[in-house]
Amino acid sequence: MAAKPALKLVAFDSCAQLEKELRAAAKKYGGGPAAVDDLRAVPEAARGAGVPAEKSYSGTNVHEAGADEPDIVKTDGRRIVTVTGGVLKVVDAATRTQTGRLDLGIEAFGEPKLLLSGDHALVLGDGGPSYLKDAARIQRPFRGRSEVLLVDLSGTPRLLSRYRGDGSLVDARQTGSVARVVLSSTPQIDAWLPTWEITTGSDRATGRLDCSQVHKPETFTGAAMLRVLTFDLNANSLSDGSPVAMVADGDAVYATPASLYIANNQGMAFRRFDGAGRDTEIYRFTLPPAGKPAYVASGKVPGTLLNQYSMSEWDGHLRVATTDPDTQSSAVRVLRETSGKLTEVGAATGLGKGERIYSVRFIGARGYVVTFRQTDPLYSLDLADPAKPRVTGELKINGYSAHLQPVGENRLVGIGQEATAEGRPLGTQVSLFDVSDPASPRRLDQHVVANAFSEAEADPHAVLWWPATSLLVIPVSDVRADGPLALHVSGDQLRQESRIAMAGPVRRSLVIGDVLWSLSDSGMLASRLSTLDRIAWVATR
Repeated sequence: MAAKPALKLVAFDSCAQLEKELRAAAKKYGGGPAAVDDLRAVPEAARGAGVPAEKSYSGTNVHEAGADEPDIVKTDGRRIVTVTGGVLKVVDAATRTQTGRLDLGIEAFGEPKLLLSGDHALVLGDGGPSYLKDAARIQRPFRGRSEVLLVDLSGTPRLLSRYRGDGSLVDARQTGSVARVVLSSTPQIDAWLPTWEITTGSDRATGRLDCSQVHKPETFTGAAMLRVLTFDLNANSLSDGSPVAMVADGDAVYATPASLYIANNQGMAFRRFDGAGRDTEIYRFTLPPAGKPAYVASGKVPGTLLNQYSMSEWDGHLRVATTDPDTQSSAVRVLRETSGKLTEVGAATGLGKGERIYSVRFIGARGYVVTFRQTDPLYSLDLADPAKPRVTGELKINGYSAHLQPVGENRLVGIGQEATAEGRPLGTQVSLFDVSDPASPRRLDQHVVANAFSEAEADPHAVLWWPATSLLVIPVSDVRADGPLALHVSGDQLRQESRIAMAGPVRRSLVIGDVLWSLSDSGMLASRLSTLDRIAWVATR
């Protein structure tokens, strides 16, 4: 007899059962409206309506090739599409002029982001931060609604279709022209199930999630609900997204072209209610080339994740790096899918005792983990044998790396902060590591900008790595200037090419042909890629 999978998803028998169990979970763990007993029942009849070829332009810096991630700027090599302040703008790369502008009328909270396919852009607006689960987390509005907008770029930008749905935007991934958008919602005063509306031209359609399509883990610790929506960017209008729904929360999304993982640091969120340990639940979905994902497995690991880079699928296994806040140490665990369950088959534990994880990078059969409190141990791990993952080397230096970027064979760049021996940050630090010897990782070179901060420390999308010329560009801000910092990785050295001055904080950099483009909220600077000399400034308004 096959083993019974933990956290197996099963359908609810009825809408009444769904409401009853959500009420009980909300009372026990929180996460639902305060006036739980005053909520109206859900009516029984309620129903919802591989490695790419080398290009002459750069894409978004993403975790996995073939799984694009939303960002504030995208390019197809001909045009640059940005969204700032709820306004979509198009710049023609050849003429270096702004050729289009569209006020999107977004009501959602937070900074909108983009995905791009052909002549269409998909704009994602977040419904707001989530319910207060921990003292350090922000509270979402009860009525937060996320938005998905389909925009035609073939001429003057025009809005084709808009989807507004209850809940917050967790994240999204795109493979080919198909985007999967993950939303998280919590019960509202007037309804337990999330609703949506779709506007296309003068047509407007509304719907509510069909309770018979809501699935649940065998146990769950709250009333939050995840929905995975599927949209084809090549279509001329948006649908309801063919939602795949489950009673669970989600904080981090990781994907390959074939798999989508949603992780929930649920133990951290609800510890104060029941004293439970701090664990992370992980749900895996398979991604067909078109159509909605299919749930296939789930599991749980001790500790909490830093971000999506804490997960990596390789050779039929999922590697997960977590920190246990109680023991103040970290581990890398290897999971394998068996009968609907993600089961641990091996673990390397005891990393960075008294510290927490600041960055993770998995590359094939090897892994790299940075922990920090006062010094920065960079751990090198051998993951070739899933049953026996092991630490092979350790490098201790001052400061820390908040992001690890591969920059060629056996080379990593760490982007973070230099620090004193006591752990006090001193400024942006870029480190070049040689990881050719698993037993002895070395720092070859270091570049520090005193009293500075880079958005790349918090958001890897702000990193530009252009292998054709071994150019690394990150935004840097300090008391003297804002602008991109350009470094060449030359042998064992980081050679500074320029600190390009710009008006206002720079957000992103990208390459099209022989031009380096740098984006700020007020415009885009075009510089010659070979010399970084200024070519043109394109004001976006």
